[in-house]
Amino acid sequence: MELLKRYKPLTAVLVAFVAVGVGCWIYQLIMGLTVTGMNNGTSWGLYITCFMFFVGLSAGGLIVASSASVFHIVKFKAVALPAIILSTVCICAAGMLVLVDLGGIQRVWRILTGPNPTSPLVWDICVITCYLIINILYLVFMTKKNQRAVSIVSRFALPCAILVHSVTAWIFGLEMAKEGWYSAILAPIFVASAMDSGLALLLLVLSALKKMGVYETSRELFSSLAGLLCTCVAVDAFFIFCELLTMMYPGSHGAVVILTELTQGATAPFFWFEIICGLVIPFCILVFSKNRQNKRMVNIACMLIVVGVFCKRIWLLFTAFITPNVMGAPGIISGSSVAAHATGTSSFAVLSSYAPTAIEILVVCGVVALVILGFMVLVGELVVKRGGEE
Repeated sequence: MELLKRYKPLTAVLVAFVAVGVGCWIYQLIMGLTVTGMNNGTSWGLYITCFMFFVGLSAGGLIVASSASVFHIVKFKAVALPAIILSTVCICAAGMLVLVDLGGIQRVWRILTGPNPTSPLVWDICVITCYLIINILYLVFMTKKNQRAVSIVSRFALPCAILVHSVTAWIFGLEMAKEGWYSAILAPIFVASAMDSGLALLLLVLSALKKMGVYETSRELFSSLAGLLCTCVAVDAFFIFCELLTMMYPGSHGAVVILTELTQGATAPFFWFEIICGLVIPFCILVFSKNRQNKRMVNIACMLIVVGVFCKRIWLLFTAFITPNVMGAPGIISGSSVAAHATGTSSFAVLSSYAPTAIEILVVCGVVALVILGFMVLVGELVVKRGGEE
């Protein structure tokens, strides 16, 4: 609780956001998902967008921490503790957002009694659960300074970190009905974007902790992590280029429609922001050694990368919803008031629209506030307090 006491105004604001978020979630449980912007045509919205985002953010911390033991990168051990704390709170946020998106959370126990082993959703639940357990074990063994146990857990942590993002990608990539998702390379894209966004967030957090006088990171290590981030950004950009080229070159009708929507349609602002501000500009900044020595330049690049990856989650999710593969097929209700009160086949529509409601935004803000509070508590107890005792 050390940091909560030290930053009381910030704590009060975060607690207020959590309270409002919980209140909005209870209201959503009472009224149903009709209070959100989601409908049958667009069945996933802001909650799942943020779920994908937080799953990715959790990657950087765990991969850096586990690499210290698996690949014997000694310098990474210096930031392993805050890295694993960050990874743990981010994966908890992802889990909370899934529960919020369920709507009828009182029936969540049916996942245990009637799982479908062929469903990627079930695979994702299993992998995320294992991922969370590994994070907790890693954190416990690190705080107890049990290096042998840490070394053992790290060998499971690294492949699990890669697998959790791959399985999350397969939820979309194995969906034949959506041409914007159906791709063999979607899992590598998810892993690459998880690496750069997670590592970028870790660098931002390390900068904040150093400014607060909580945790010191050497300039050399900071620059080294920035160099690794530059490589991850380049790999991410390469995978996206491969995907776009594979769609564009054959010139099939479905691919052209998707690409047109992506580059000129409703999701175009998010796509171009990610390409220009989330990939090109950060790479141009971090590719020069002089810039990597400048913490302000690195922090600017990191902020652009984190926002850019969030934009990627938006365009990746909604471009496929905007463009249906089967025109005129019944079974997708638009969710509009006209469709809700219509009769017969006129109540069915192929297309729908989506915009997050105030309820969704406030619930997400509550989750984010709770994550920040959790991070402050863990850092206060495991870093600040223990550092003072030592």
